[in-house]
Amino acid sequence: MASKRDYYEVLGLTRSAAPEDIKKAYRQKAKQFHPDVNKEDADAAEKFKEVAEAYEVLSDPQKRAAYDQYGHDAFDPNRMGGGFGGADFGGMGGFGDIFDMFFGGMGGQRRSGPQRGADREVRLDISFEEAVFGAEKEMEIVRVESCEKCEGTGAEPGTDTSTCPQCKGSGRMRSVQNTPFGRFETTHTCNRCGGEGKIIEKPCSACKGRGKVKRKRAINVRIPAGIDTGARLRIQAEGEEGAMGGPPGDLYIVVVVKNHARFKRDRYTLLCDLDINVVQASLGAEVEVPLLRGDSHLLHIPEGTQPGEVLTVKNKGIPHLQGHRNGDLKVRINVKIPTRLNKRQKELLASLFNEGEDKESKKGLFDKLKDAMG
Repeated sequence: MASKRDYYEVLGLTRSAAPEDIKKAYRQKAKQFHPDVNKEDADAAEKFKEVAEAYEVLSDPQKRAAYDQYGHDAFDPNRMGGGFGGADFGGMGGFGDIFDMFFGGMGGQRRSGPQRGADREVRLDISFEEAVFGAEKEMEIVRVESCEKCEGTGAEPGTDTSTCPQCKGSGRMRSVQNTPFGRFETTHTCNRCGGEGKIIEKPCSACKGRGKVKRKRAINVRIPAGIDTGARLRIQAEGEEGAMGGPPGDLYIVVVVKNHARFKRDRYTLLCDLDINVVQASLGAEVEVPLLRGDSHLLHIPEGTQPGEVLTVKNKGIPHLQGHRNGDLKVRINVKIPTRLNKRQKELLASLFNEGEDKESKKGLFDKLKDAMG
């Protein structure tokens, strides 16, 4: 744990950062270090993982509070008297472990009622067009659910179970732990019965006595228009199944947007390049610009447009996630200089730049140049 970087440093934040600042920093860093975007950076995958880990802790108020007080030790199972349960703060979660450590397991008993299932996080790759315009996607997930054959008991139907002789049916054991704060008596899950308080005589043939099985299921995901790489979509109750009748956790979908061959984006601004010839740049023109939807926009090229100049098309960019307006389309002009000229074109170009300030003469030369070069 000592080698880990400070989570605030990873996201480029101060410890007083607001939740919205944490979310914004995560999106920027996730996009910056995503392996698909940084294929030439051998460390991109590790950096992306580091950013995701920092966000997972700092975006959760309870985990962040623990991290602010104890640092990385808060999630180290070898410290803090067993750590914070792998950063699992569902319900009492990790803080329950701390209360157990200080107060002897709250009178010797851990909460044994319904427990909420763990949250899950999966990645979803979408196209550039799906990110801009939104989409309905069906994705397949695998999650752990109760075995239907034994109804989650782990025992073969029709067989008996017996009380665990080690914990006498409580599912909990007492132990003494040495911690940085002294010597404390705590309670922990019985390692013989796994906290169930009973021993299965004949394990279920379907789940091998675990009471849980992995199942594939298809879910529909609504992709909102304007979403970008690093955004997390939350689907309630699609996480891991709860224990002892508790509710399931949530499913978080991390969106990764594929690159587009022609277009790029800067938040809600759509970016593209447009090639024009020297005559169009010099004299001005009306040029069709292909749009992302497949149609086009007639763009006015002003007379004397320079290479690299950016022209703006209003409201043809990315839809705002929370609003009813679009960003703009920025078109960068590339002036294509001809590499092969015939004799007449060379003469016209030479005479053009040798002309004086006579506007009528210049106009005539421009018209001739336009005719000669098509």
